[in-house]
Amino acid sequence: MAKTKSLETAFEELDALVAKMEDKDIPLEEAFKLYQEGLKLLKYCNGAIDKVEKKIIEIHGDEEAE
Repeated sequence: MAKTKSLETAFEELDALVAKMEDKDIPLEEAFKLYQEGLKLLKYCNGAIDKVEKKIIEIHGDEEAE
């Protein structure tokens, strides 16, 4: 994930990974690779959401100070 992606794109990728993992014929090694990729995407999403929450708190704090 060298390039910055939107949160929406990351969620779409997660949805695609879940769909692939739901295939009962998927080999275990491939399922594990998809799982690892999904964890990376979740970490990215959590970080992006945390940044947005911090900005909202900051903006809200600035409004209260006025």
